[in-house]
Amino acid sequence: MKKRELSISYLEYKGTDELSEADRHLVEEAKTAAAGAYAPYSHFMVGAAIELDEGTVVRGANVENAAFPSGSCAEKTALSYTVANFSDKKAKAIAIVAFSEGELTDDPVPPCGNCRQMLIEEEQRLGSPIRVILAGKTDVIILDNCQSLMPLSFTRTNLRK
Repeated sequence: MKKRELSISYLEYKGTDELSEADRHLVEEAKTAAAGAYAPYSHFMVGAAIELDEGTVVRGANVENAAFPSGSCAEKTALSYTVANFSDKKAKAIAIVAFSEGELTDDPVPPCGNCRQMLIEEEQRLGSPIRVILAGKTDVIILDNCQSLMPLSFTRTNLRK
């Protein structure tokens, strides 16, 4: 038997004022995306913005549906649009924000497990990391890659014999 440990490291900032101009811009794009969310049931509006290697920003918002769980997460929406329309481009970073009761959440909101899995798959498809920016009103967390969101994730290598 071997005992192994997993750990992740991330940067934590006190608000967006400490971020680079590029990261602040991506967070603002995610806020703009959240404003377009359709969340009549939870009133939890999430926005995601993906920056591609050549500078294009793709936005996505959550879309709820009365027939649960037929909705779509913001990250999944932005990622699906990116793959469908910019499959030859690499995603450099994704910013994610959430609004509850009309206000940006105090703490950063991480993606759900399904979105984490999709983001990790995209990193693998591209062969390069995607920085993750999780922004709340009081704190911002930045991870170097999506894999950090879900250690021991299921990947294509698990499909091999």
